[in-house]
Amino acid sequence: MASRLARFILSLMLALLISAAMTFAINWTWQAIGGGGMSVHGWIALLIGTFGTVGLAWGLMALAFKSNREGWDERVDNTLDPGRDGGDDDRG
Repeated sequence: MASRLARFILSLMLALLISAAMTFAINWTWQAIGGGGMSVHGWIALLIGTFGTVGLAWGLMALAFKSNREGWDERVDNTLDPGRDGGDDDRG
C-alpha cells in the first residue's frame, strides 16, 4: 500500500511540475511575441483553469479505469442498441 501511495504522490508531483513549467513557458512565449503581461487576477484564473482541467481529466480517467477493472462495462444491457444484431458476437 505504501508503494502505491508513493507512486500516486510521485505522479501527482510530476503532473504539477509539468503543468507549472508549461504555464510559465506559455507566459514567457506570450510576452516574447509582444503580448502584455498578466495581472495577479490573470494568474489566478490561469491556475484555477489549469488545475481544474487537469483534475477533471484525472478524475474521469480514474473512473474509466475503475469501471473497466470492476467489470461495469460488461454489465450494460445492449439489447435495445439499434447497431447490434441481437447476439453477443462482434460479426456486425
